[in-house]
Amino acid sequence: MDWHEKWQAFAEGLQEFYHAPYRQTLTRAYRDEQDLFMLMIFAESLGIPNPMTFYTLELQPLLLEEFHDWHLRMGMPHSPLDRFGCC
Repeated sequence: MDWHEKWQAFAEGLQEFYHAPYRQTLTRAYRDEQDLFMLMIFAESLGIPNPMTFYTLELQPLLLEEFHDWHLRMGMPHSPLDRFGCC
């Protein structure tokens, strides 16, 4: 093992040491951000006026696969969309 590999292993260990305490917090913050984004995408379908509908409408087909997990996380046992039943 040469010095470059040792240095790289040391740097990876330091990165893990500094990031480990915040991993759960950062994961939760990322999930909350994704939930808000998903709400913005499907707001018009849920009956919430959304001024960004023109820009977010084309993203709906890309996020339909993640919609089921999102509405379960939001506490809705069944899909709130009338025309799209994922459950």
